[in-house]
Amino acid sequence: MFFRWDWLRTVLTAPIVPTLGPVHPDALTVDVFEDILRASVTGDFLPYDKDRRWGGAKDEAVLRGDVVHQPEHTLIPTLARRGRGTLKVFAYGHLGNVVDEAAELAAKLAAVHDVVNARVVRPLGPETGSPRGTRIQLQDFTTRACPDPDGPVLPVTDWPATVQETFAPFAEAMAGDGLAFLHTRMQAGGCGPVLAAAVEDRIVGAIGPMEVRPDAMGRPQLMPQYFAVLPEVRGQGLGRLLWRAAMHWGQSHGASYQLLQTEVDGPSDRLCQAEGLISLGFSHTTRA
Repeated sequence: MFFRWDWLRTVLTAPIVPTLGPVHPDALTVDVFEDILRASVTGDFLPYDKDRRWGGAKDEAVLRGDVVHQPEHTLIPTLARRGRGTLKVFAYGHLGNVVDEAAELAAKLAAVHDVVNARVVRPLGPETGSPRGTRIQLQDFTTRACPDPDGPVLPVTDWPATVQETFAPFAEAMAGDGLAFLHTRMQAGGCGPVLAAAVEDRIVGAIGPMEVRPDAMGRPQLMPQYFAVLPEVRGQGLGRLLWRAAMHWGQSHGASYQLLQTEVDGPSDRLCQAEGLISLGFSHTTRA
């Protein structure tokens, strides 16, 4: 093994793993960190990688030879070649200078690999109450029921054809939230169902794809979804309706849990907090 679990365990303030993102706290083991090192050599998707469902090749990989692993901190750099390239260093440690050391490493490696973007990703514990960044949230389907909400939400393919035809312009309008990409996957038949809300025979909100896959421990996880509502219809409860419909779908299809990443104090963050999700910590990303 490369990693010493007694060193790594003490600095894992939030369940974030390089190239994988958030994982369930119970799956945060040394084996997962060893797996991402092995995948950096083969270039393959891990069986439980959430990006595996999109096909193609894994773009982000750990720079195994540049990992810094010491008793008080661990720095794990990753490289993604998509676009103009992004170099990230995941900084695990409690000492105040860990971010500075990570930034120095990120800048150096970005120059070596000739990429434009250099970032430091700092996982932070839930007790920090981070005013910026991304919150990691857990929806546990084993602790309470998620009833089917009453409202105008159906899988896109269950709406009449005239309503289905309005999904394309909706997806284009919400391209910044990933809906245009999702639409291409839907057209290719490469994803699970997408739930949509319609008002006056026009789709105005959607969440999906809805898929359940096993995690690193073999437990069924509801995979992350794209989620958007048109700005002009926000404030009418449609986002909450879509969210509850998605949670009902996940629970009724055997999911044990779902992990979400929400922008701190953003609309989705406030919704998840109001719905009683558990905060597992934060991820704060800065330029190197």
